[in-house]
Amino acid sequence: MAVDLLVERWDLELEANGRDHHTADLCRERLVVRRGQHFWLKLYLKGRNYEAGVDSLTFSVVTGPAPSEEAGTKARFPLSDAVDEGTWTASVVDQQDCVLSLLLRAPAHAPIGLYRLSLEASTGYQGSSYMLGHFTLLFNTWCPADAVYLDSEEKRQEYVLTQQGFIYQGSAKFINGIPWNFGQFEDEILDICLLLLDVNPKFQKNSGRDCSRRSRPIYVGRVVSAMVNCNDDQGVLQGRWKGSYVDGISPKSWTGSVDILRRWKRSGCQKVKYGQCWVFAAVACTVLRCLGIPSRVVTNFNSAHDQNSNLLIECFHNEFGEIQCDENEDIWNFHCWVESWMTRPDLKQGYDGWQALDPTPQEKSEGTYCCGPVPVRAIKEGDLNTKYDAPFVFAEVNADVVDWIRQEDGSMHKSINHSLIVGLNISTKSVGRDEREDITHTYKYPEGSPQERAAFQRANHLNKLTQKEQTQKEQTGVAMRIRVAQNVKMGSDFEVFAHITNNTAEDHACRLLLCARTVSYTGLRGPVCASQELLDLSLEPFSEKSVPFNILYEKYCDNLTESNLIKVRGLLIEPAANSYLLAERDIYLENPEIKIRVLGEPKQNRKLVAEVSLRNPLAVALEACTFTVEGAGLTKGQKTVELPDPVEAGKKATVRVDLLPLHVGRHQLVVNFESNKLKAVKGYRNIIIGPPLRGS
Repeated sequence: MAVDLLVERWDLELEANGRDHHTADLCRERLVVRRGQHFWLKLYLKGRNYEAGVDSLTFSVVTGPAPSEEAGTKARFPLSDAVDEGTWTASVVDQQDCVLSLLLRAPAHAPIGLYRLSLEASTGYQGSSYMLGHFTLLFNTWCPADAVYLDSEEKRQEYVLTQQGFIYQGSAKFINGIPWNFGQFEDEILDICLLLLDVNPKFQKNSGRDCSRRSRPIYVGRVVSAMVNCNDDQGVLQGRWKGSYVDGISPKSWTGSVDILRRWKRSGCQKVKYGQCWVFAAVACTVLRCLGIPSRVVTNFNSAHDQNSNLLIECFHNEFGEIQCDENEDIWNFHCWVESWMTRPDLKQGYDGWQALDPTPQEKSEGTYCCGPVPVRAIKEGDLNTKYDAPFVFAEVNADVVDWIRQEDGSMHKSINHSLIVGLNISTKSVGRDEREDITHTYKYPEGSPQERAAFQRANHLNKLTQKEQTQKEQTGVAMRIRVAQNVKMGSDFEVFAHITNNTAEDHACRLLLCARTVSYTGLRGPVCASQELLDLSLEPFSEKSVPFNILYEKYCDNLTESNLIKVRGLLIEPAANSYLLAERDIYLENPEIKIRVLGEPKQNRKLVAEVSLRNPLAVALEACTFTVEGAGLTKGQKTVELPDPVEAGKKATVRVDLLPLHVGRHQLVVNFESNKLKAVKGYRNIIIGPPLRGS
């Protein structure tokens, strides 16, 4: 009679599995693997080897509080040589000296999440059970059968494994990339992402169904979109777009997602204050990458917020060209969302690939503040019946803008404004490079092309077609643009020009009003910081004129928002023709450069020092100065250094910060500087960490 098969101990092979599954940073204390791919397990048997046909080994995996085989959240599977891509499998690879090497695999459609792995070993009717431990299962962009499969290794590295990047802000004519530490493999982040899934209302309502649906990246993406904001649930971030941030942290001051997610966890899932669109998008990108879904942050410049779904943004101005904000829908200077890569088996063919997801709480979708996923291709084609939220995203990049001038007597006059075009320079970080990639062509066909016309007709965007035809006729008349001679530095006085062209054979007697205001990126206006009026401006036939307009630092310094934007607006009025011509331009003020010098040899587990400095560009001293530093694989969380003394005009602020590189490879150190006069100045430095020195 055979002796019972007993398992003395086991090894989940954290190092080998972490290497094979691209989860090495997550596999230090617990097994983390990707679905659709084999992972290693060793069993150390007591006294004898395993004998096929005599001994029976059966594994069990369960996830969620109410696991069931019907829901796909529970499975029992024996040791077998049979290959079945659609089920959990376990097979023998090798056996030597009572050590049994096995390969286990989850099907490529298994729900992601935290699993419990157990084993039943029996010989005849006698048997023993063993709880082998817990492991986390993630989506697998390396597996062709997985819904998130990407066929480019370079893109898999960028959109799943890269922990740093850039988010694009500024204005359509001056795009500014700010560094961001996504940090999806930093300590605690995976557990926080799983917690986020478990506190979502759908899990609370029906945990079994929710866990089952975690097999679908479409579902997980939609949950993450809702849970990153706190408008309906115990979500991560509270948004605020105006007023004071003293009871929290200004959105502009964040340098990464890690601190935000840790604060949410440590506060018992209480909302973190505060976020704006790029913060919501960046945190969502961190969560999605951590769970294995290829994702990137995207910025749309001149982004429309169409509340009534008519694809039309109507802006009402008084007789001086000033916006009457109580009646306006929004045109944001820029707006950020996330794109995630996945198949769409729920839609017609052709809509696999990048999907837009927007976690910023703007409008409700099926009763919840979330948006998407919607195929980017559907937006380009004008297919507005596509799930989810296609009309809203289409309007963000395509809405038409109509300006109205309300006279003192209440009469309304339509104004011509060629300077504000919705959906420009849609941007994301390039693959493998610290450069901007323009992806506008993925959302829109070329201007004036037959494909563009077909997409607008499909979307019933007839007002846009009419407006384009009208614009072509108006191009031959009088035109005006706001020009800037050069990039504008923070703290400087600068000059802009109203450049007016008369393309007609007639004289035009006009009046020109110029106004500059500080403004936030969402269009919230501050006080006037410069104004000018020319009552008698004569335009000769076929002539050009440039009217200079000076804007002084002393006038804008106290009212500049953290967006560093000044909106210059010109209104050209021709009383005889009762015509109104508007031109606008957002001027971005460049912050001073933060310089970072690395002292020491960058080697794994060897202390480094970063010397961080900034020169005060203003004519006044900077007070309450702080540097905040963080970087995945370089620091244990954020480090903040306060300067004890003011930094005088023209002088340099310098601090030194200790770093401890934990991992070999390319890392990014991100720095934020704050003071009473300069807010949210960002800087970064890429650091290549080599292997440890011999003997260290």
